[in-house]
Order: sequence, then C-alpha cells, then structure tokens
Amino acid sequence: MVPDMAICPDCLKEMLDPADRRYRHAFINCIHCGPRYTLTARLPYDRANTSMAKFVQCPACQSEYDLPTTRRFHAQPNACPACGPRLSLFDAQWQPVAADDPVAATATRIQAGQVVAVKGLGGFHLVCDALNATPVARLRGGKQREGKPFAVMVLNAASARHYAHFHAQEAALLESAERPIVLLHQSHACETALPGMAPGLSSIGLMLPYTPLHYLLFHELLGRPAGTDWLQQATPLALVMTSANPGGEPLVKDDTEARASLSGLADAFLTHDRDILHRCDDSVMTWQGHAAAFVRRARGYTPRRIKLPFTGPSVLACGAWLKNTVCLTRGDEAFVSQHIGDLDHAGTRQMLDETVAYLCDILGVQPQAVAHDLHPDFYSTQFAQNYAVQHGLPTFAVQHHHAHIAAICAEHRITEPVLGLALDGVGLGSDGSAWGGELLRVAGVQCERLGHLTPLNLPGGDRAAREPWRMAAAALFEMHRGDEIAQRFPQQTGAAMMANLLQRQLNCVATTSMGRYFDAAAGLLGVSELQGYEGQAAMLLEGLAERHGPVAALATGYVLDSDTNLNFLPLLAYLADCKDVAYGAALFHATLAQGLADWVQRAVVRSDTLHVALGGGCFLNNLLTQALTHHLTAQGLNVLTAQQLPPNDGAISLGQASIALLQIPQSPALATSEGDN
Repeated sequence: MVPDMAICPDCLKEMLDPADRRYRHAFINCIHCGPRYTLTARLPYDRANTSMAKFVQCPACQSEYDLPTTRRFHAQPNACPACGPRLSLFDAQWQPVAADDPVAATATRIQAGQVVAVKGLGGFHLVCDALNATPVARLRGGKQREGKPFAVMVLNAASARHYAHFHAQEAALLESAERPIVLLHQSHACETALPGMAPGLSSIGLMLPYTPLHYLLFHELLGRPAGTDWLQQATPLALVMTSANPGGEPLVKDDTEARASLSGLADAFLTHDRDILHRCDDSVMTWQGHAAAFVRRARGYTPRRIKLPFTGPSVLACGAWLKNTVCLTRGDEAFVSQHIGDLDHAGTRQMLDETVAYLCDILGVQPQAVAHDLHPDFYSTQFAQNYAVQHGLPTFAVQHHHAHIAAICAEHRITEPVLGLALDGVGLGSDGSAWGGELLRVAGVQCERLGHLTPLNLPGGDRAAREPWRMAAAALFEMHRGDEIAQRFPQQTGAAMMANLLQRQLNCVATTSMGRYFDAAAGLLGVSELQGYEGQAAMLLEGLAERHGPVAALATGYVLDSDTNLNFLPLLAYLADCKDVAYGAALFHATLAQGLADWVQRAVVRSDTLHVALGGGCFLNNLLTQALTHHLTAQGLNVLTAQQLPPNDGAISLGQASIALLQIPQSPALATSEGDN
C-alpha cells in the first residue's frame, strides 16, 4: 500500500495533448502517479478492492492494463474519458449546471469571484481567486477562520517566487511527488498581492497542483495555452485551496456531506463519481535548519511505514485529543495514520474509529495490546479502553510528554537514554497536574522528570489557553503587579476582577506549559489578547521576531532554580515594560533558546547521555528550534528533532506504541515472544 502521488510528467503531457485519447481527462494516472491510499478498500491492491471497481475498462484501457511494457500495466485506477469517472458541476442549490465542460464553467465562476467546492483526492477543497479580496473575506467568514492562514496553490515554483522567498531544497519539496503545502517566507509584495492569506505571519503556505483536475483549472484560467511550455512559466495566478472542513469537522469527502456542510459556503460544487474511501488532508511541511519538517502528515506520506529499533506483538496506539493520529505496529514497523484532527467533534471521533478498523484490515494484523494517554477524559483514551475490553486486550497508559520524546527516539531508532525537552500546550502529568515545559530523562519505558518551567496559573482554566491576556494577567500577578491588570486590558470582561481571582486561587490551576509562556509574552507585548485559532499568539510572535531580526539574549531573563527548574518570569517582567514590540518578540525567542540550552547543559553534566530529543508543538516554531539546536550542537550534543512526523501531538501515537512495545515483555497479560505477530 502506497500513498497518493501527484500526476507525473508523462501523464501531464498526455492530458494536454489534443491528439491523445486522454486529452483533458481529469482522472488520468499510471503506475507512477495518482490515487492509491484514498481509494483502496482492502488488500490486495487490485481494482476490485478499490473505488474504481464500478468502472469497467474499455478495450483500449484493458489492453494497456494487461500489457507489461506499458506505464499502465496493472495500474488499478486506469481509465479514460470513455470508461472512467466523470465530472459534474452543481450550483449553490445543488441543481445541475448545464455545461459541456465542467472545468471551463468552474473557471468562469472562479474568475467571477465565486467560491467553488472542488472534490479532490482525499476530500473537498474550497477554492477561490486568491487575488480577489471579496471571496477571500467571504470564505474566511464562512469558515469561521478569522485570522487563520489559508493555503494557496500556484502553478509552479517560478510562480511561487511572486509571493515567497525560498531556497533550492524548499523548491524541491514544493515540486516533489508528495506535493505538500510548504510554509515559505513571504515576499515583501505578498501581503499586498494576496490580501488576508496569512495575517501577521512571516510565512505563507504554498502548494503546487497535484491532480489532473488542478492542472486543468490552471490551464483554463490561463486561457488554454497550447503545448506544455506554459507549465514552467511564472504567472501571478493564485488560488485559495483550503480544506473543506467547516468548524473543525473532518474533511468533507462526498456529495452528501458537501451538501450538508458546505451549503452557504460554496457558490458551486465541482464533483465526480470516483468515491473517496478514506479522507486524507493535505500534508503541511516547513524547512528547519538543514531538513524538512512536518507540521501535518497526511496525503502523499500516509501510510508509509516507520522502521522501529525493536519488534514485538502488534500494538494499537490511539493518540491524543488534539491533532489526533493512531498508530498500528507490525513487527518492527509502525504505521501512523493520516492526520485525523481534534476530537472535539463527533465526526472526527467517527473518523478515528474508521481509521483504526481500516488500518487493521489493510495491514492484516489484529492488535494484541492497546496504548493510550494518561488523561481519562480523552475520547482516544475511552476508545482505547473500550476496544481493549471488546477484544480482551491489555492496555498501557503512557504519559503525554514521555510519548513526545519516545516518538523522536523511535523514528531515529535510538534505544539508549536521552535527555528530552518536551515543550507544548498541555498534557496530563504523572502527578496529575498540567505539564508542558518538561526536562526529562527517557530510557525506554523509564521516564524521569528532571525539571520543569516555573508554573503559571491558568485563570479561568481552559479559557486561558484561548485568551492570552489571561496568561499575561497571571504573569503580572506573579510579579506582584496585579494592580496593572485592569488598566492594561480594559476591553476584557473580567479584567477588573482578575487580580482578586488570582489572589483567591479561584478556578486557577497551575501549569508548567511553555505554550502558555508564549501566550503571556504575546499578551504583555500587546500582540494578542484573544486568539482566533490555536497557536495564533505564538505564530504572531514568531512573525514579529523574524521581521525584526536576531538579537542577543537577555542575560537576566531567566533563573535556574535549584538546578532543576527554569524560571522565565524575569523575561516576562522585562517584556511587560518593553515598548518596541518587534524587539520584544525577538528578545523573547533569543532568551528562551539560551535559557533552555543552559538548562539542558546543566542536566548533561549530571547525566549519562549526549542525546537531546526535542518534542512537543512548541518546536514547530522555527526560530526557537533552530536557535536552540545551534546552542546545543555547539555544546557537543546530538540534537534529535522530528523528521518523519510532526513534533506536535500528531506524533503521540507513535510514542505510545513504542513505549507499549517495550513494556509488553514485562506484562504478565502478554507473555509472548519477541517478534510474535
């Protein structure tokens, strides 16, 4: 089983050749390209086991399919305009649009400023002209995506340079057969040319066409140029290509769901009759230092295996609450699912259920143990426990940050002890408190908490993670400046009573979360008081810091308390009085990196390892990750970062699975020999 791949050059050339029988065929593919994972129901990978089973090949296609010397020998999705899937266009009321060419009619609507829902490989996209502010604003409001960046599709790397600066390796990533969205540094002209694509951020998510239909849309929008030279020519044409998953629900994958979920968002629907069996969102990647890194791993990469440094019975790991994935092991292989998403919604929970069943079926294994997070209220935990009961399996509860570091070790095939910096938003600690800024020593199943960030209160509980002003208020209170809260945040309901709430410790649990330190800094600098989406405050801070440029760390900005805990309150105190917001953002990043490096170095002196693993969502921050890596490598340490999975909770399932595998030999419930199953 292989991932879906972008259309290959040979198929693209055929599709644009008026003399070819597949001219302008929106479903052209061969053994080198096209859908795989998203249309396969079960193994073996034969046409009868895919959503192409209902399309009987015409004699010409069957001949190609049967002939070993052709590119379509046993290409299971093989078809042509005479025997393959067909496009259909519907208006906003789902009435058929009479059009000889649905692609041409769709292009006309996009040029007129409409939003069109387009069915792709793994689900629907919402598409509009990125250069037209009107549909962009309407789309942003309809998706309830205030301030959140949109992905933009451009024709080629030359066109991408209209909007971003990037080096050769990033261009190669853009052009790869996997075709991820790549986060690139915005050019100076980008914000003017592409209004509202990535407000306040230093990067923009760009992608290239990867399906025949995408290229047909560009061909039409550019006036149907002859030949193929136009494919390499730069053009400012840009399309918003955002996932059709309103309100955080799973990606819409069929017409019934589109009609129910996208009405009111889309002015038209360009769909087809090749069923998508498995939702699979676009992968998102960035470049960190000298290597590509995942932000979201899905289309183009799922279900590629990750080789483990050990083997054992099959383990099902059910991941975390946010950015959920599941992982199934088979011997010394781990198969991590596509991005499933946050488990707030019934639809996402159903997707988790379906994905587990599909992975078990397609890999031909039955789990012999189940792993999950420590948090008892996570749906993923409850699913794991119910699954274990139904199948008579043992369960293994794995602490969240232990799993973060274990995932890094697993993908790097490291079995010796490591120091782990786990920096994220939150995870239930082994002591029952809210962790998120942890220095750990991890040796397989053993995890020792060496230290943590100085705790901050979370005034209002979970609301504090969505409202950075609350974390700024908590920091001010710790600085004995609680009397400033009301005057600093006069627009915020409750600000006048916040000092009293903190004094009385009402609804104020403590957390060691690094994510909340980012929120506090953003609130104190006036960058963000309320977040429109998860991580917005941190991303805005990073954008400001990148625009400002490097600065020296604030030497007095942190204190190592008792050699175990790291206190950044002095840095926050400085930021509370800083008038230069961009400088303050840059200083925050520089001081974090220096303080964390010093913290790790002190632990190394007392440790038995030179390996340092960096895990958790905070390491999606390129500035922090690169600066910290630079400091640590300068100290002679071997820095391990996420490469095959994102550093965030998308990797938790792999960490859970690897820890469970190591625990199985010690489990009386599974006294099975290594390598069984």
